[in-house]
Amino acid sequence: MHSSNQNLFRAFSSQKFGLPDFNYINPSDFEKAFALSILAHKSEIERISQNPRSPTFQNTIDALEIASLEIDNLSNIFWNLASAHTNSQLQQIEPEIARILSRHHSDISANSKLFKRIEHLYNSKQELNLNNEQTRVLELYYKSFIRSGANLSIESQYRLAEILEDLASLSVNFSQNILSEEAEYMLLLDDTDLAGLSDNFIRSCAKIAEERGKIGKYAITLSRSSAETFLQSSENRDLRKTIFDAWTKRGDNKNFDNSIIIKKILTLRKEQADLLGYNNFADYKLENTMAIKPEAVYELLFRVWEPAVKAAQKEREILQNLARRQDQTLTLAAHDWRYYAEQQRQTDHNLDQGELRKYFKLDNIIEAAFFVAKKLFGLTFRKIADLNLYHEDVIAYEAVNENGDHVALFLADYFGRPSKRSGAWMSSLRCQQKLTGNVRPIIVNVMNFIKAADHQPTLLSIEEARTLFHEFGHALHGMLSDVTYPFVSGTNVQRDFVELPSQLFEHWLLEPEILQIFAKHSETDEIISTAMIHRIIESAKFNQGFNAVEFCASALIDMKIHQETEIEALELNKFETEQLSLIGMPDSVVMRHRLSHFSHIFSGDGYSAGYYSYLWAETLDADAFEAFKETSDIFNTEVSQKLKKHIYAAGGAQDPFETYIKFRGRMPTTEPLLRQKGFL
Repeated sequence: MHSSNQNLFRAFSSQKFGLPDFNYINPSDFEKAFALSILAHKSEIERISQNPRSPTFQNTIDALEIASLEIDNLSNIFWNLASAHTNSQLQQIEPEIARILSRHHSDISANSKLFKRIEHLYNSKQELNLNNEQTRVLELYYKSFIRSGANLSIESQYRLAEILEDLASLSVNFSQNILSEEAEYMLLLDDTDLAGLSDNFIRSCAKIAEERGKIGKYAITLSRSSAETFLQSSENRDLRKTIFDAWTKRGDNKNFDNSIIIKKILTLRKEQADLLGYNNFADYKLENTMAIKPEAVYELLFRVWEPAVKAAQKEREILQNLARRQDQTLTLAAHDWRYYAEQQRQTDHNLDQGELRKYFKLDNIIEAAFFVAKKLFGLTFRKIADLNLYHEDVIAYEAVNENGDHVALFLADYFGRPSKRSGAWMSSLRCQQKLTGNVRPIIVNVMNFIKAADHQPTLLSIEEARTLFHEFGHALHGMLSDVTYPFVSGTNVQRDFVELPSQLFEHWLLEPEILQIFAKHSETDEIISTAMIHRIIESAKFNQGFNAVEFCASALIDMKIHQETEIEALELNKFETEQLSLIGMPDSVVMRHRLSHFSHIFSGDGYSAGYYSYLWAETLDADAFEAFKETSDIFNTEVSQKLKKHIYAAGGAQDPFETYIKFRGRMPTTEPLLRQKGFL
């Protein structure tokens, strides 16, 4: 890349649609790019804070938003690469980049002259003649500065900056530990170990082994797609236990031990909360959410937990009886649940996962998601072939509206690889905003599906297809954003509201109108039968006790540990065991995410004391989809227009309670959620 004195980021957006030219981005460029970007940003912040003119919304808030665009876009590129396609050079500089960015943002929050300008505007907002979005942005800026320590003493501000800097670095260390363990681990199988596995999965396992230099073998990895498929289908109980133990103990072993990192993170978060005047970190995090208080979170979680445990106990009895019919000495263990659940699913609903996958070809599910987006929101997706992307597996699409106008650039990255952290997520390389013109977003979806062997179609489980729809729902939230200010653009909403657009979009996947078009057999191209569609719909409530217990246990532990004040003496595994015992965790179910690999809450603090938000949003989305069902038209024009305007396009420009009521006419109850799960 060019070694000029200009900010290197200017060379990072040279392709069509403002996309970075990844062919010219080297890890060694980032340190200089950030140094120059931070220097330029500091200069702009100084100019704004030292402005001799009285503060106005334009010379303070507008100016701050515009000044941040360059460094925000550069950060987006860096963190996308660091999570989706990293390498040793990126990993080496990642902790330091996290530190210097944290320090830079702390310096801004501690700028007393800048805060006084924002505070003056906030206190006189009634006289400023602001529109609704500007009022919301001003309130959020003011609260953000307060929550970042603007009212603290200089000494406390300095200590808070140190805490945030250390937290940023520790989060990177946590993530890299998990990535390294997942990249290193392989369970190698021989031909004698394949009983129960589908031909398609076997071919994929052979391809993974070959890519890792183990020709003639078959490899199971710690990605969810690989581990869960093996646990559901392998007839070898010992091997199921081996992969289950490795999967659930990520970050909890000698080579990759996250316990010290977690305790440091928890200690620093507690000190952060103390400095800012909160009882604990959970109180601090929840203040800026729809829930507001931990009590509201517990109320929701236990409303689901109690019927979920009862349902899971009934499910266990059924699975235990099934297992005993095959082996009278077998006592159902956690590593057995998925295997016998799949057998029971076949018995109850005549659904074989291996056969079912053949109707969920990746390419068709992508087209199904695009189809729903067009029916609901008028979007069409055109594949773009002449762009330099960050990996050969990434596909680029241009999203256009009914008039053919450009709406967004969408990058889809579906397959797992050692350079990518596990899980699935949506992020952006550039957010939508109107301050500097009609700037449209660049949105990325990242998943970890197992790539099929050469010339074979990639087949998905229903859960994987649901994951694709979920992340595409997030993507639509970013792509359809129609606000002025970056601060409230796209998914920049309260944490327990952000999952509503994604979880709501999942509902369309298994609607008969979608399956009858896109669920085609991968070998015969035959459309899925009406009878099978009915069986899929009927099976939607199958195993819901297990799923809800898995989730709620993790959400409860997340909340409990962030209310903990005695961190030094904390033994994480003991804490998990004791807390789960207190709430009556069934023996044969484990947390969906144990603390040692709970990336949602320790790879950054986005979901810390916030994992419950998936269930909070599920309460909203169950009610929201009923708005369509009530019309007997899942693409009802009036409802979809309201959905687009008030949910997908509104960003964080309005209070989430207000924007939901504008869409639905009221706030939801939990009945639709409990009914959806089969608990009523």
